[in-house]
Amino acid sequence: MKIHLTSIFVDDQAKALAFYTDVLGFVKKHDVPVGDQDRWLTVVSPDEPGGTELLLEPAGHPAARTYRDALVQDGIPLAQFAVDDVHAEYERLRDLGVRFIQEPLEMDDVTTAVLDDTCGNLIAIATEPK
Repeated sequence: MKIHLTSIFVDDQAKALAFYTDVLGFVKKHDVPVGDQDRWLTVVSPDEPGGTELLLEPAGHPAARTYRDALVQDGIPLAQFAVDDVHAEYERLRDLGVRFIQEPLEMDDVTTAVLDDTCGNLIAIATEPK
């Protein structure tokens, strides 16, 4: 068994696609219209185009919005992405105008930072434990 797809709820799929591709560096994998306004919209890592897909899912359901907003209010990231060097990625993203709510923080052999994805979520970036 392996994880094939996971999702995050976003306020605006077009805005999310721009952020996750142009800023974070993911690549679009699927973009299929669903209904009048929504899309089955996924991105993947350019390093693993056949790997786990991230669905940029509309946050229209009231329960999704409540859950996501509560996490943001408490400062809890909805997802975490692995990077080779948190400090370098933090600088790169900050230079692109990304707002961080937590600067790089070292905890044992893991370093994390937390950013605002501009679409209603907090996202952690972290090194993988050694």
